[in-house]
Amino acid sequence: MSGVTLDAGALIALDRDDRRVIALIARTAERGMRVTVPATALAQAIRNPARQSRLARMVRQPSTDVIAMQGPDATAVGIMLARTGTADIVDAHVVLCARRAGQSVVTSDPSDLRRIAPEMNLVVV
Repeated sequence: MSGVTLDAGALIALDRDDRRVIALIARTAERGMRVTVPATALAQAIRNPARQSRLARMVRQPSTDVIAMQGPDATAVGIMLARTGTADIVDAHVVLCARRAGQSVVTSDPSDLRRIAPEMNLVVV
């Protein structure tokens, strides 16, 4: 595993001081692995960066990659949603980012991700 991809639920858990997420991110950093944050998931989680200091600090770390959704990725996400009969753009973007990085997904809602990618390795928080 090259690191972890965080979905919106994991970002919200981090913001709420969830010790499991904090420990997982700390272990990832200690092992020199990357943390991937799809920008779509960040948009779902961030509301007030000044008050969400833990989350804002984590996305600024050198080991964190915030991944935008550009045209080719938007097309891939749309195709993925059509193929799976689902509609959540953020979940599909999370799956796309995790697959590309070869990472597990940290999530608080595994059922939606399983509908899109049943083979995906999920860490439930």
